[in-house]
Amino acid sequence: MDQENTKVTAASYAENLATQLRKGFLAYCVLLICADKPKYTSDILKTLRDSKLVVVEGTIYPLLSRLQKDGLLEHEWQESDQGPPRKYYKLTDYGAQVAQQLKKQVNQLNKTLKVIEKEPKK
Repeated sequence: MDQENTKVTAASYAENLATQLRKGFLAYCVLLICADKPKYTSDILKTLRDSKLVVVEGTIYPLLSRLQKDGLLEHEWQESDQGPPRKYYKLTDYGAQVAQQLKKQVNQLNKTLKVIEKEPKK
């Protein structure tokens, strides 16, 4: 395999790994965003975008549905000045427990990564 193809393959492989990492990370971020008070979908998207995590609506709606189906989120309808009632998402007690456990795991992963990055390269 020539070097140019290797670079494309490496970039593609790295992108696939990054996609897998982002999926779990996105779910964790949504749980954190919905932790303090109920959030409307566009508010969730804005928070993610403001945090430099690019997400499209086609990604967030299935994720919200899955988190709700799994018992981590619940929704409530709230009246809106701008049209029909809106669906707001909030953590369930179970979702709060999962978010707390994920926070511990993410913190440990971050510590591990920092240690590995500091190790001298051979």
